[in-house]
Order: sequence, then C-alpha cells, then structure tokens
Amino acid sequence: MAVVVITGGTAGIGRATAVRFAKEGYDIAVIARGEEGLRETLAELQAEGIRAAAFSTDVADAVQMARAADSIEAELGPVSVWINSAMCTIMSPFDDIHAGEYKRVTDVTYLGAVNGTREALRIMQPRNAGTIVQIGSALAYRSIPLQSAYCGAKAAIRGFTDALRCELIHQRSAIRLTMVHLPGTNTPQFSWARNKLGHPARPVAPVYQPEAIAKAIFHAACSAPREMWVGKATVQSILGNYVFPHWLDRMLAKKAWCGQMERSASPAPQDNLFTPVAGLHQSRGRFSEEAKESVISLNSATPVRIAFAVAGLGALIWLKKYQLGRKKN
Repeated sequence: MAVVVITGGTAGIGRATAVRFAKEGYDIAVIARGEEGLRETLAELQAEGIRAAAFSTDVADAVQMARAADSIEAELGPVSVWINSAMCTIMSPFDDIHAGEYKRVTDVTYLGAVNGTREALRIMQPRNAGTIVQIGSALAYRSIPLQSAYCGAKAAIRGFTDALRCELIHQRSAIRLTMVHLPGTNTPQFSWARNKLGHPARPVAPVYQPEAIAKAIFHAACSAPREMWVGKATVQSILGNYVFPHWLDRMLAKKAWCGQMERSASPAPQDNLFTPVAGLHQSRGRFSEEAKESVISLNSATPVRIAFAVAGLGALIWLKKYQLGRKKN
C-alpha cells in the first residue's frame, strides 16, 4: 500500500490526518519529537490494521530529517505522499518575544517544512512521482496580531512553495506540490503554545474539528490543486485581503486582539516551544463545544474562475446596454 509521511503527526491536525489516511488504508510514518506522543499515535494507527512507524525527530534539524527519511523508506517502502504539518508558536505581542523564541518558531514551522520538502524531493525524484502537501493557514495571506512569528513562518512557506513549484515545472517534474490553507481549528496547540498574553489562548472563531480538516487535507493530497482554501473564513480572509487590506488591518487590530484570549483562568504553565510536553497528544483541543464538524473546501483556482465569470457577465451587460443605446440614437 502507498506510504504517507506526516510531520507533527502526534497531535492536532497532524494526528487527525494520520488517522484519516490510516482509515483509507495507507501505511503511515509519523515524525515528531516526543516519545510519549509517538507511542500513543503508533498504537492508534496500528489499530486500523495498517503498517505504521514512528520517528523521534526535530524537523528543524536537517541532519535528523535526512536520517528519518532514509529510515522510513527502508522500513515501509517508497513514500507516495509527504505532509509537512509540524509547527510551534508563541502568543505574544512582538516586543515581548525574545530573539531565541522567534527563531525557534521560524526554525520549526518554516524551516521544518523546508527540511521536510527537501527530503521528500530527494526520495521521490528517482521515481519522478509523489505528492508533497504543505499545511498552510489563512494567516499566510492575512496576518493577525499576537502571532507575528507564526504568521511570518506560514507566509514564508507559501513563498518558498511558489518558488519551488516554478522550478518543478521548469524541470518537467511529475512530483506534485500543493498547499492547504486552514482556518481556526480545535487542537491542543492553544494549550501548549508559549503564551505571554496573561490569559489562555484560543483560535479565532469560527472553529472546526481537526477531523473535518483532515478530510480536506486527504482530498488535497489526492487531487493536488495548486492551493486549497479550507473554511469560509479562510476564503473571506484571503480574498478580502486583496480588496481592502487597510480596513482589515484596523478591524483585526481591534477584534483579533481580544478574540484570541479567554477571560477565565491563567495560561498553562508548560509549552512545547523547545521541548515536548506530556499529556496533550491528541487530535482535539478544549473547544469541542463550539467546533464545527464539517467544513467547505475550495480549489484556489475557483475564485479566479468566478471573478472572470462575473467580469464577463458585467462586460456582456455593458455591451447589451451599449448596443441598445446605439439603436435608440
């Protein structure tokens, strides 16, 4: 059976995606740092009756990633799909973030995707076949306050992916490259992100269950659109940023500041910025009561087609009016 590699696969979207592919019959290799999370995830995947392997690896370390890629192919066979989902973040105003903290978010979230892509290409190029999926975010297009490091990393992944796509086209490569941009999701991320807000962090509403997101990622891996935009809010954020970015700057400065904080308890004392945390290796976070079970997904080419269709319709209406005006004259 085809082999799928998922970085950051022991919790949140990564874990939900691993389970989704396992249910579809794929063999799975999971890459993450924490041994506890790897053991738990491995047991859940093997319960689906597929082959699964787990590799304790820091995606920010290029040497470790090369070793993991070689071990995966040796143990499970040729990799068909590689999904870069690993991330970490810090919730804080920029001027409260230390240089080392900012670097760590960038190393894991951005360079982790670069390292994963490098290894995916290395093992796929001899066969000239395979699909690489970058897990992006609406924040790659429309940044929000209090997450400057994460927004910057996701935007960097998008820039890197666009450049690489051009190179693969130039090389006439058959390897497919796609990016999936996601909305706010109910994952443990908000319980183990480094938090300097003074309040527990939360995703910007609306919030979706990770299983719904995993379904969209599975379809993106199968069809490999240039980009897939998941969730109504993602589509609105991306398109809206093209039309009225200045208005969004002001609106998000007001609503997205408080909208990322809960007013109840204090932030969790532990975070996974530099070391793994224990006890939170699961797909879902603490927002299940409000999280939606289904989500719309849109091929990024669709809005362009719609725009051309609307423009064409407008031109047709104008032409009809112009012709009628000439007849009257």
